[in-house]
Amino acid sequence: MELPILKSLLNKEFYTEYRGATIPSKLFSKDNAKIKTMIDEAMRKYNRDLTVDEIEGLFFASDPSMTTAQEHQYQMTFSKMRKEIDVGQDVAQDILSSLYRHYLGEEIANIGWQYVNGTNDSLEPLRHMLDNYRDDFIPDISVEWDDISIENILAKDDEEAKWVFNLPPLADRVAGVNAGHLIIGGARPNTGKTSFHASLIAGPNGFAEQGAKCIILCNEEATHRVARRYLTAASGMHIAEVRKNPRMAQQRYARVRDNIVIKDVTGKDMHWVEAVCKTYKPDIVVLDMGDKFAGSGFTTQHEALKACAIHARQIAKEYGCALFYMSQLSADAENKIVLDQSMMEGSKTGKASEADLMLLISKNRPVEGEEEQDYERHINIAKNKLTGWHGILTCQLNYHIGRYEA
Repeated sequence: MELPILKSLLNKEFYTEYRGATIPSKLFSKDNAKIKTMIDEAMRKYNRDLTVDEIEGLFFASDPSMTTAQEHQYQMTFSKMRKEIDVGQDVAQDILSSLYRHYLGEEIANIGWQYVNGTNDSLEPLRHMLDNYRDDFIPDISVEWDDISIENILAKDDEEAKWVFNLPPLADRVAGVNAGHLIIGGARPNTGKTSFHASLIAGPNGFAEQGAKCIILCNEEATHRVARRYLTAASGMHIAEVRKNPRMAQQRYARVRDNIVIKDVTGKDMHWVEAVCKTYKPDIVVLDMGDKFAGSGFTTQHEALKACAIHARQIAKEYGCALFYMSQLSADAENKIVLDQSMMEGSKTGKASEADLMLLISKNRPVEGEEEQDYERHINIAKNKLTGWHGILTCQLNYHIGRYEA
C-alpha cells in the first residue's frame, strides 16, 4: 500500500497537487518514512519528476555509515518500488486517504489514552492536531462533475417543458414543467384550487392526456368530490349531464382515466409521500393540501412548513416527478387580485425559497348588491425560475365542469 504512494510522489504534478511536502513521514512505516524524507529533499532541490534510481542513489549517498544488512534491506525495498505498476491518481488518492485515517486514528487514540490515564488534562493537543491536519487530510471522495457543455445545456433546456400547460395564457409564459420541479399553488378558500389542478391534469390536452402518470393525494376534501372535478374536467360535462349520458362521459373520461389515481391520505406525512413516489414512479404528483403533510416535532409552524417544502423538493428531484404543492393563502390575500410570496399561510419564506414556480390564484373583489358570482380568476406568477417571467394572467373558471379556460 505504501510503495505505490511513494512511487506516485516521484511525479511532480502529483506531489504538488496532494501537497507532498506536508504529508508526514510518520504516515509510513519506519524504513519507508526515510525514503519519503529523501523524496521531500529531492523535490525541494530539483523541483521536477524523479525516478526510483535517482532516489535510491541519493538515499545511499546520504548515509555512508549504513551496514551491509541495512543496505541490502533498502535495496530490496527500492527493487519492489521499481516494480510497482503506476497507479491512477484516483487509486493513489484512496490509498493516501486510508494512510491518513490510520495515522490520525492512532495519534488521536494516543491522546485519548493520556486523558484516560490523567497524564493530560487539556484539549489543546487534540485541537492542535486537528488544526494542523485539517487542510492535509485527503477525503475519500470522487465527484463526477455535471456536464455543463453548451450541447448539454441546450438539450436540458429543451426538456424543461416536457409536460405542457393546457391553459394558453400560462403556456405562453411558462410552457410547462418537468421532472424535479416543485410547483407551489396557492389561493384563498373557495377560489378554485382543486379545480385548478383538475383542469391542468384531466382537462383537454392536459398532463394526463399527454401521457403523464399522475397521482393526486388528498387530505382535505373527500376523494369522491375531488374525483368528481376530475371527471367533469375530463368530460366537459356537468355532473347532471354525466348522469343523463354516462356513456358519452365514459368515452371522454377514458382519454385520461388510466393515467390518474386519487387517494385520501389524511394523517400521512412527507415520508409516506416519498415511499409512494419511490414505489409508483409518477410523472406528476399533486399534494392537496401540501401543508397538511408537515411532520411534528418543530418549535414553530413556519419551521415545519419549510421542512415540508424542502422534503417535497427533494422528492421531486430524487424520484423524477413534477410535484404540485397546493397551499392556502393567508388573510392578507383576501379580496386582493395582486398576490405575492409573503401571503403564504403560516410560512415566512420557507416554501417560496424552495419553489421553482409559484402560481397564486385570486378572484375579483365582491361587488355589493351583485347576486351572480364572478368567475374571473387571476393567476399570479409570483416566482418563476423556469422562464423568469412574473406577472398576472387572467382567465375564467368554468365552475360547472371545473375547468380553467382562456
